[in-house]
Amino acid sequence: MSELLETEDRIGFIRAHTRLLPVPHAPEISLHVAEEATELWQKTEEELATIGLPPPFWAFAWAGGQALARYVLDHPETVRGRRVLDFASGSGLVAIAAARAGAASVVAADIDAFAAAAIGLNAAANGVSVVPRREDLIGRDEGWETVLAGDICYERALAGQVIDWLTALAWRGAQVLIGDPGRSYLPKDKLVEVATYQVPVTRALEDAEIKKSSVWRLAGAP
Repeated sequence: MSELLETEDRIGFIRAHTRLLPVPHAPEISLHVAEEATELWQKTEEELATIGLPPPFWAFAWAGGQALARYVLDHPETVRGRRVLDFASGSGLVAIAAARAGAASVVAADIDAFAAAAIGLNAAANGVSVVPRREDLIGRDEGWETVLAGDICYERALAGQVIDWLTALAWRGAQVLIGDPGRSYLPKDKLVEVATYQVPVTRALEDAEIKKSSVWRLAGAP
């Protein structure tokens, strides 16, 4: 019962602090996003830090995720009929794109409980079925056929750990696609660029209003 109440509280918080709006670079999809980015960020950092909430990454359509969602929508063969994992899903944007593009099943994984709630809300708003998973899947292999990851290379330690795991999945035979706007720890030497976009982003959170963002394929066994 308490877990249900917590989920309802999170959904209420998300509804109160976001609006359902089309994604700039993938307007076929709408997300519950924060209109006042700095206000929500400060609220979660200051008022809600006492209960251990991470920053609200789930409340924004990040550049790498937008690029990856656009690519999946334009190239549905990357996910059609496949079991898909959207890693570090945040808002669920990329997972929703995969579901719309015909994936057989889509898992949207994120360790943030608010992200899990947002993923459920956003999937429902777009009329698709996505399974939120609130757990750390790094190191796991559940037979996913396509693995999607947007904006994961912003911290050195995390990027190294995730890329090693994704490389193992690629060598096993999974198709791994990464969306990234040029974050510091993207290992380009291990990747093949497959598309580049000019993506509108939230100026309060980025260093420009338009971010050049690419989709990369992680090479598997030769």
